[in-house]
Amino acid sequence: QVQMVESGGGLVQAGGSLRLSCAASGRTFTDYAMGWFRQAPGKERQFVAFISWNGGTTYYAGSAKGRFTISRDNAKNTMYLQMTSLKPEDTAVYFCAARSRYSTYTYPGDGYNYWGQGTQVIVSS
Repeated sequence: QVQMVESGGGLVQAGGSLRLSCAASGRTFTDYAMGWFRQAPGKERQFVAFISWNGGTTYYAGSAKGRFTISRDNAKNTMYLQMTSLKPEDTAVYFCAARSRYSTYTYPGDGYNYWGQGTQVIVSS
């Protein structure tokens, strides 16, 4: 299995930027497609972004499109989420997750087997 640790969260003012990182260990990193999710207080976990095993395909939730960029560095076993133009409604715990690169799930937010512990992002108005 793969283990993941997120970092890079913090407190930022509205309009600011943050870059989240997800460092993976264990199994071969390129065996997995990766995703970012978030969960705000009192709300369900929400899909944010997806990246294929080689970075060739990305997909974003509507709330992230145009403001967030997902990327990965397979040589460093690390995935990133660059977040810009942050809004107070982006406040949440952000999680990275992994699913098999051979997954047959068509929706990029489904089929994840492994999850990190999360990193808190707070956007002040």
